[in-house]
Amino acid sequence: MKKILSLILTLAVVLSFAACTKDAANEKPETKPEDTPVVDTDVTVDEETPEDVVVEEEEEKEEKPQSQEKPSDKPAEKPADKPTDKPATKPEEEKPADKPVEDKPATSQSVGNALLADFKAKAGSHSSSVSLAEALAANSVLSNVGCGAMPVEPGYLTGFDNAEIKGFKEGTMFAPMIGTIPFVGYVFILEDGVNASDFISTLKSSANLRWNVCTSADEMVAGSSGNKVFFVMCPKSFEE
Repeated sequence: MKKILSLILTLAVVLSFAACTKDAANEKPETKPEDTPVVDTDVTVDEETPEDVVVEEEEEKEEKPQSQEKPSDKPAEKPADKPTDKPATKPEEEKPADKPVEDKPATSQSVGNALLADFKAKAGSHSSSVSLAEALAANSVLSNVGCGAMPVEPGYLTGFDNAEIKGFKEGTMFAPMIGTIPFVGYVFILEDGVNASDFISTLKSSANLRWNVCTSADEMVAGSSGNKVFFVMCPKSFEE
């Protein structure tokens, strides 16, 4: 019995709940008269022609002041005008002139005169004719010749044909190792009482520039320093 009553009560609750839900769905919200928009039918809109619109826009543009730029706090620096014109042609750089060829030293002086100057510069520092002749043979003007020195005695000497050369107590000849080169030089230390100028005159009068049958010397140069005498027969230059 109790079960039956419980089922009846349950069904009653369910039915009442369904009825309440249906009533709530059927209810509609009422609309208030304030919420509806009021349309004013008395307002009239003037229709403007396209021409009137254009005129009005132009008048509005004229009335609006042009926007002025706000001046900056610092005055704007005017950029320096840059040259726009480019030179038509770039000036050609001048090329340095060719360097003149420097003349070699000793070209202004012949071989004989160069050796004579060397003899006068070294005569006081050499006591023997051999050492002085060897110093002269080492001169740069004879670097391509290769000379050697050799002591000589009074009598017949190379380059003087059949004349005897006397009046010196010590003598040295210096000459190239190759006999075909027309070069022969001498250093003499004279005997006491022999005059250097007279001795040089005898050498020059007795010498023969063509003592070498194959070739001939170009010059004959002689000089003295105290009792020492220098004599040479040679080409003016050994340059080819």
